Amino acid sequence: MKRFARLEQIRRMDPHEEATAILRLTSAYEFPWDYTRALELALYRTYAVPSIGRLLAETAELTERTQKRYDDTSLLLDAVVEHGFDSTPGRTAVRRINQMHRSYDISNDDMRYVLCTFVVMPRRWIDAFAWRRLSQHEITAFTVHYGTLGRHMGIKDLPETYEDFEACLDDYEAAHFDWDEAGRRVSDATLDLMASWYPRPLAPVLRTGILALLDDPLLRAFRYPVPSPGTRALVRRAVRLRGRAVRLLPPRRSPHFARQNWEIKGYPDGYRLADLGTWPTPGVRGCPVRHRGGSAPE
Repeated sequence: MKRFARLEQIRRMDPHEEATAILRLTSAYEFPWDYTRALELALYRTYAVPSIGRLLAETAELTERTQKRYDDTSLLLDAVVEHGFDSTPGRTAVRRINQMHRSYDISNDDMRYVLCTFVVMPRRWIDAFAWRRLSQHEITAFTVHYGTLGRHMGIKDLPETYEDFEACLDDYEAAHFDWDEAGRRVSDATLDLMASWYPRPLAPVLRTGILALLDDPLLRAFRYPVPSPGTRALVRRAVRLRGRAVRLLPPRRSPHFARQNWEIKGYPDGYRLADLGTWPTPGVRGCPVRHRGGSAPE
């Protein structure tokens, strides 16, 4: 197989009718490492919105059970990509996501913003750091897939195009990013989790590297020191060099899904999708963001 053969395959597909299939090819074959990093960054950004970061701290899911929360979120989202919305695993994953969110008073605006991060951040990360940029077919497929997820979650007033999702994300962050002590606690716990995946002596270097990949508005919201221009340039150049090296490798012949990620640590003996996530008592703890104006559908 030639290096761009899968991209040629994607360009022959319908990005509206085959959106999830295209996303599966892109995330599991073309960019599995980059797609994982992009979704980590997508979810991380949401902590800088005080209404989101505060609830995440209240539930303690991302401060006391950080690894489990990371695992469950990754596995539930990726089950839909791997199997599709109409499959039994896909329906189970969406049902679990909705059961958790239903228990809290989550604003539609916050829910829509979180969804926007899933659409926008993979494109921004891949275009900046991966071995090639996303094609318009892939961008459209990402938009359609997550728009479908949003409808399954009962989110109202969804953006229709990638440009709409991007504008919604940028406007929401400009209006809502702010300091919150609880959000900072969630951020610190997440950085600690990521550092824990590597030998302990590397933790300070890894933390510096992660902060160097964050933009200034996000750093200001958490009150982290802004890395020096030299540190930022070094870290970002290193990630770009990784992408250039991947371009020289033979294309992946078998898919790599989230359940295969070595960062997933909590289920060495396997898991059932129906058991993932939290089982919150409404109004107490367990759901990632608050929900106003009705509960999400199954």
